[in-house]
Amino acid sequence: MGGNSLPRHLVEPIGLAPRHLAPPGAIAVGGTGLGFRFARLWTRGEHGDAVSVFDAADPPGEAAASLAAIASPRTPLVPGLAADRPLVMGTINVTPDSFSDGGRFFEAGAAIAAGEAMRAAGADLLDIGGESTRPGSAPVPPEEEQARILPVIAALAPGGPVSVDTRNAATMRAALAAGASIINDVSALAHDPGAAGVVAEAGCPVILMHMRGTPATMRALTRYRDVALDVAEELAARVAAAEAAGIARARIVLDPGIGFAKTPAQNLELLARLPVLHGLGCPVLVGVWRKSFIGLYGNEPDAARRLPGSLAAALAAVGCGASIIRVHDVGETVQALAIWRAIACAGAAESPGMDRSPAEAVG
Repeated sequence: MGGNSLPRHLVEPIGLAPRHLAPPGAIAVGGTGLGFRFARLWTRGEHGDAVSVFDAADPPGEAAASLAAIASPRTPLVPGLAADRPLVMGTINVTPDSFSDGGRFFEAGAAIAAGEAMRAAGADLLDIGGESTRPGSAPVPPEEEQARILPVIAALAPGGPVSVDTRNAATMRAALAAGASIINDVSALAHDPGAAGVVAEAGCPVILMHMRGTPATMRALTRYRDVALDVAEELAARVAAAEAAGIARARIVLDPGIGFAKTPAQNLELLARLPVLHGLGCPVLVGVWRKSFIGLYGNEPDAARRLPGSLAAALAAVGCGASIIRVHDVGETVQALAIWRAIACAGAAESPGMDRSPAEAVG
C-alpha cells in the first residue's frame, strides 16, 4: 500500500470522552457517542511534520475539512445494523492454518455451528474467510477459497449480516451471490484489479485495511516516519482510489491493520492514536484478537490464552472511537462492552442510562 500525497493536513483529536463528560464546545465523533475539545493539527512536509494544538471551539482553517468529516453522522452499514454503538464482528476462519483458532472451523459444519453460536452470544455480524493472512502465509487460489467459504456463507447469511474476508474479485462476486453483504479486503482493494469494480457494482459496504506488501513480505515493511500519520495518509489514498472507482465514502470502513506490517511497538502507538483516522469520515474497525503483540506485552506465548489482553486492547480501541471490533470470543466481548457502555453512560442527564443506548445517553 502506498501513496502519501493526501491529505497534507491531519487532525488528531486529543482526550476523547463520552459527550456528557466532554467540555463545552466539544466536537462529536460521528456515531460513537464520544467527543473532544482539543486536537493536534499535523502539517506534513517532505522533510518533516509540523504540529500545533488547537481548541475545537476556535479551529484553524486548515482543520475545517477534517473536523467536518469527524462530526459527520455514520449510516448503518446494512439495514438493521446499529450505527450508534460499537458493533461486535465474530470471526470465522475456514482455513487449516489460522494462528488464532488452529483450523477448528475448517470443516463447513463446524464453521456454520460456530457462526450460529456467535450469533447466539450477541455478534452483530460475522466475518468469514478462507485464506489465512498471517505473517508468512502463502496465497490460496480463489477456487479453493470459494470451495471453503461459500457453503458457510450460504448457510449463515439468512440469519444476519455476513462479511467475506477476501482479496480476490472472483471470490467477492461469488460470496455476494451466496448472500454476503459486506466485503472485507486486507489489501484495501489493491491486490486484485477487478475488486473495486465488483464492490462498486454491488453498492455494498467495504472494509479497507492498511497493509504494506503481502502476508509473505509485510514483516520487512515496517519503516514509518510516524506510524499513525503514515497509516492515515495511506488509507486516505485507498479511500480516494475507491471513490474514483465509484464507491461512496459512506460505504467505506477503515481498518488500521494491527499486526500487518507493524512492529509490536507500532501496534501500541497506532491503537493509542486511533483518533487520527476519524478525520477521514469513515467508521473504524479494529482487529486485535490474540495477536502477537498481546503475547509479547502480556507475557503470554500461547495465543489461545490471550483473551484478557485482547479484551483490554479492544476496549482501549472503543474508547478511541472504534465502531466495530473484530473478535473470536464473542460472548466475552459483548459482556465487556456492556460494562464499558454502562460506565460511559453513568452520570449523563436522565441517568442511569442503563435502559438507553449510549447515543441517547451521551449524544
